[in-house]
Amino acid sequence: MSAIRLLVLGAVRQHGRAHGYQVRNDLEYWGAHEWSNAKPGSIYHALKQMAKQGLLHAHEIAPSTAGGPPRTEYEMTGKGTEEFFRLLRESLTVYDQKMDVLSAGVGFIVELKRDEAVALLKERVRGLEEWRAAVTEYYTPEDGPQSLGHIGEIMNLWVGSADFGAEWTRGLIRRIEEGAYTFSGEGDPFVGVLAEGEENPYATGAPHEGDQG
Repeated sequence: MSAIRLLVLGAVRQHGRAHGYQVRNDLEYWGAHEWSNAKPGSIYHALKQMAKQGLLHAHEIAPSTAGGPPRTEYEMTGKGTEEFFRLLRESLTVYDQKMDVLSAGVGFIVELKRDEAVALLKERVRGLEEWRAAVTEYYTPEDGPQSLGHIGEIMNLWVGSADFGAEWTRGLIRRIEEGAYTFSGEGDPFVGVLAEGEENPYATGAPHEGDQG
């Protein structure tokens, strides 16, 4: 699973309707260009591909009176909404999820109902615990990595990563259960996108041919 599809769908969803440069600007505002594959070329390619797949509806907008090429604005379809939530749920439950995909999932977690978010995260913890149990059939952390020679350091890395992942996830579950954040259906949602024309202090400023599309 690639983070770019979830990120792009989520950005369009938060705007309701957005052109490609707005989506790029939002992802750079979130720092996604640093922790994921959300580079300009990938973003614009994803928008066009998902429009072809029926996940987004492309609206061609007439050029401004100042001139310039027409822009395309994208809006999620019903199929796109289904795909967004499928990707979101998968991102939060797969125990060995890639960090960029998990990060994207956490960024959109409040799009879910609170109870569902907790249930998905608990599923992730169960997966981590089951995976750890399988690994420790061959490696006993208490004996230390030296018990398996230097190869034991690999096992130690895996087990340590699973332990941290489970600990972090349990902490997030606890905060959500204690009332942190505003989830779907609970009130005014968190606004994490830039308004049209709003300056982005984290923009890379690197031009791309897709910026005008």
